[in-house]
Amino acid sequence: PGPPLPWKQLLVGVVFRPSPTFWRMRDYAMWVPALIVTFLYGLLAVFGLDSARESVLDSTASTLAPYLLITGVVMVLGALLLGTVTHNLARQFGGNGIWAPTTGLAMLIMALTDVPRLALAIFLGGANPVVQLVGWATWLLAGLLFTMMISRSHEIPWPRALAASAIQLIAVLMLVKLGTL
Repeated sequence: PGPPLPWKQLLVGVVFRPSPTFWRMRDYAMWVPALIVTFLYGLLAVFGLDSARESVLDSTASTLAPYLLITGVVMVLGALLLGTVTHNLARQFGGNGIWAPTTGLAMLIMALTDVPRLALAIFLGGANPVVQLVGWATWLLAGLLFTMMISRSHEIPWPRALAASAIQLIAVLMLVKLGTL
């Protein structure tokens, strides 16, 4: 497929040119962008949840820093675990992809697709109808991107790719989206 994409092209490509990006990166690990983006997403995700935002904003700086760092690390570990499950399911359905690229791309998809909802939730609150609508739209986008990524990187038909990414989609909905929906 060619040499790996630099991190800027990778991040833009995941959302705006997914098919060629997934094909090109199917053989390359992208741990640095995946870990950094997911960690930063985890830091900001706290502010997208109404009750968590209130408790964070009412806390002191000495309690805030560990809380945010722990949340970022937990988000990274959760995304890593979900990406691994998605990879293993794709392999069970006949896929031939590699673990590191699949997991890295899954982490990026999970974090990047939720950025619009998170940005609105930080300012409008999670209960706002616009935030909820954007949340459902970005969840559907994540499903499309997960399916496309698994189909391209594991070379399996889209119904199997959708089935392989179903657990991750449900987990993203329950853990990230429903916290604000």
